[in-house]
Amino acid sequence: MRLNILQQMLEGLYQVTVDHAVEDFVITDPDIARRLDESLAPRESREKLLVSQDGDEVHLALYLDGDIVDCLAEDSPLDELHRDNFEAFLLALEGVSHFLYMSWNARFDRGVTLLELEMQAEVDKYVVASSLFSRQRRTDSSERVWRCLFDSPVFDEALDREARTRYEDASHYAGRFCFNLENSYLKRRREAEMVAELRRFYRLTQAGKISHIHSVLAA
Repeated sequence: MRLNILQQMLEGLYQVTVDHAVEDFVITDPDIARRLDESLAPRESREKLLVSQDGDEVHLALYLDGDIVDCLAEDSPLDELHRDNFEAFLLALEGVSHFLYMSWNARFDRGVTLLELEMQAEVDKYVVASSLFSRQRRTDSSERVWRCLFDSPVFDEALDREARTRYEDASHYAGRFCFNLENSYLKRRREAEMVAELRRFYRLTQAGKISHIHSVLAA
């Protein structure tokens, strides 16, 4: 499976377009990724969006472990998403989600926070994985995906306290939002309304997303 297909799936879902294809920005060499990593606390990761800014220009690269790319090429989740390719699929989708969300917001000169980026990626993983399982006729697939992603999430032990809190918050907010998608739309077969909700959510800022999640939970 090509990464550009994942990008096209997300672009179609959210009705957004960007000028670049993610595959043109992918690197699989960890040494190059380390040299390009300008984050304050670099750490080893199998997936990482590398961002640098030069004046008004934002430069992106997406590092993916070569094993991820090989797994998806040899065992496409589009044919069958299963235990042996599920982790590689989620990591690749997370990277593509980061790339698309950052690129799309850059078109409007809108800054993106790390929390916002991670929160949107968690939503994307839930929605796309659930959709693939459904197409492959897996019953109760969305509930299983929700439990896998949000019931007992596991975080990298190498994360510092600030990063750990950010990932925990992203998982919490995305989990609550996806729980509402599950119960308000999927179980009631209101897919068209769910897509409209997802498109509205995608265009909100971090503060808007969190406020919306709180309002949904309070309803």
